[in-house]
Amino acid sequence: MKNFNRRNFLKKASLSTASLYMTSNLASSEEYEKNPSGGSYMGDFAAPKLQTIRIAIIGLGARGSDHAKQLGTIEGTEIVALSDLYEDLVDRSFYSCMNVGKGRHQNIARYFGDENQWKKMLIEVKPDAVIIATNWNNHAKMAIESMKQGAHAFVEVPIAVTLNEMWEIINTSEQTQKHCMMMENVNYGREELLYLNLCRKGVIGDLLHAEAAYIHELRFQMEEPVRGTGSWRTHHYVKRSGNLYPTHGLGPVAQYMNLGRGEDQFRSMVSFSSPAKGRKQYAEKNYPKDHKWNALDYKGGDINTSIIKTHLGRTIMVQWDETSPRPYTRHNLIQGTKGTLAGFPTRVALEGGITGVTDNHHSWVKDKELEALYEKYDHPMYKRLGALAKKMGGHGGMDFIMRYRIVECLREGIPLDQNVYEGCFWSAVSPLSEASVAQEGMPQKFPDFTRGAWSQTKPLAIIT
Repeated sequence: MKNFNRRNFLKKASLSTASLYMTSNLASSEEYEKNPSGGSYMGDFAAPKLQTIRIAIIGLGARGSDHAKQLGTIEGTEIVALSDLYEDLVDRSFYSCMNVGKGRHQNIARYFGDENQWKKMLIEVKPDAVIIATNWNNHAKMAIESMKQGAHAFVEVPIAVTLNEMWEIINTSEQTQKHCMMMENVNYGREELLYLNLCRKGVIGDLLHAEAAYIHELRFQMEEPVRGTGSWRTHHYVKRSGNLYPTHGLGPVAQYMNLGRGEDQFRSMVSFSSPAKGRKQYAEKNYPKDHKWNALDYKGGDINTSIIKTHLGRTIMVQWDETSPRPYTRHNLIQGTKGTLAGFPTRVALEGGITGVTDNHHSWVKDKELEALYEKYDHPMYKRLGALAKKMGGHGGMDFIMRYRIVECLREGIPLDQNVYEGCFWSAVSPLSEASVAQEGMPQKFPDFTRGAWSQTKPLAIIT
């Protein structure tokens, strides 16, 4: 065979196989959409009040241990069980919980040692709510089983990896009438809450376009080859090319636009990935030739750029890059007919300017110049909880506000700020981007996880 290039042949064959796999999964997703779960819609669901919330936590690494420590301080909680593969991680959170909460957490069951201990925990303890902070591949099955065992499920990002998993989560939530919330903490940042309030009050007019991102150089995680985030997350970069972590940037702008909540909806997206260079070079530079990281073929592009089109024709650019040496940013830009709000740093440009600062929109208002805007438009919930949140910590306090709101909603019997469908819409960017990349940028249609009910779902209110 003339001019045969084995490397190119294998690459094309791999892309073709990936494309076929994605096509199959998309077809399966369409079948889910056509077949109701037999349960009830969860868009505005409010569970019966829980005076005391009995909480179990699965996964007690860096993220799970923070959940245990902070949730244990919030009135109305009782930490009843902790589960992890590793005994030392369980013990660390056990003693942390025992030292907070004014004596509420005195009967904490501990589960560790094998991969099925969490199932035993659900059956024996029967918690009201389960926090899931494990590796991505376990999110869906743990959330589904938690709901089946009678608990509300709260899942770290992303809510699931595949579209089929997302549908199974939705069906189980509808059938069991249990919450399943993806814990997108960034929605509770001060800037994000401020911008939500400004959008709701119409300050920037009709919304047109948003930009969202997770640009965070995390190659250092590869220093955890056996235990820790790097031990499992690195393998996703090897096998998958797309936007693997979209929700930190996308969640806030999706709520600005009321996507999936009465006003607008996700429609389609296209996606492109850059060449995959950085991880391989990092491994070659920092590890011996025979190290397992140097034996891998990293397929995931260093940076992925996706463009989402909504039902109303709005656009959202979503970027992801955990490899390149560049400063952290989530972009967090929302553009309207009367102005633009942007993040990193916090900046505002309004038609006609801002009183006392500028009379035009040709330069950003930022830093101390924004004090008057914060005074007038700071989100009421941040005004109520911001000082305590700063004291408690966790990404500037957003983690604490999120955890506080989960407890508050369950105790008061009101809808959560993020429903199960939003968790799936935001997470769906990952498999859809993989499909688009595999098909050289072909548009991908978003599944309607609400099966048409989104138009009847109330927009997220400005919480006081």
